[in-house]
Amino acid sequence: MNLETTHQKSSLNANRRDWRTLISRREFLGAAFASSLAVLLGQSLVALLNFLKPVNKGGFGGMVYAGKVDEFAVNSVNRILTGRFYIARTEDGLLALWQRCTHLGCAVPWVEEEGQFHCPCHGSLFNTVGEVIGGPAPRPLDIFPITIKSGEVWVDTSKPIERSAFDPSQITGA
Repeated sequence: MNLETTHQKSSLNANRRDWRTLISRREFLGAAFASSLAVLLGQSLVALLNFLKPVNKGGFGGMVYAGKVDEFAVNSVNRILTGRFYIARTEDGLLALWQRCTHLGCAVPWVEEEGQFHCPCHGSLFNTVGEVIGGPAPRPLDIFPITIKSGEVWVDTSKPIERSAFDPSQITGA
C-alpha cells in the first residue's frame, strides 16, 4: 500500500467523523420529533380553519338554480332536491314552497295522485300553494323568494318567508 493512499483514506474517515459529531443521535431524534409535531399541529390548524369556514356553493342556504321557466308545467309541483323545496306553478306564476312542515318541521312529500302535500309525522295536509287543508299545522308552508333571470328560475333559500295565509301576491309571475 502506498503512503499517499493511506493518508487520503484517513482524511476521509476524519471528515466522516467530523460530520457525525456535528449532531448527536439524541439531538437528531429531538429535532425529528419537534418537526413532526410542528407538521401535525399545522395540519390540524388547517383542518380546523377549513371546518370553520362557511361552505356555501349553491344549495340550501343560498341561491339555488331550480331550472328554466319552461320546464315547469302549469298546475304542476316539482321537487328541487338541492334546495329542499318545491316549485309550484300555477296559472299566475311560480311559488317556491319549503318542504318543511310548519307543525314540527318534518319533511313534507308531494303526493301526485291526490294533488296535495302529506306530512307523514302528524297528518297535516297542504294544497298546491301550501295552504293548510287538514291536520295540526298552524299555518301554510313557508316560501322562498324567487328571481327569474333570462328565463332561469333562481330561489334564495337563505331567506324563508313565514306566512299566515296564502296571498296571490306571493306568486312570482313567469
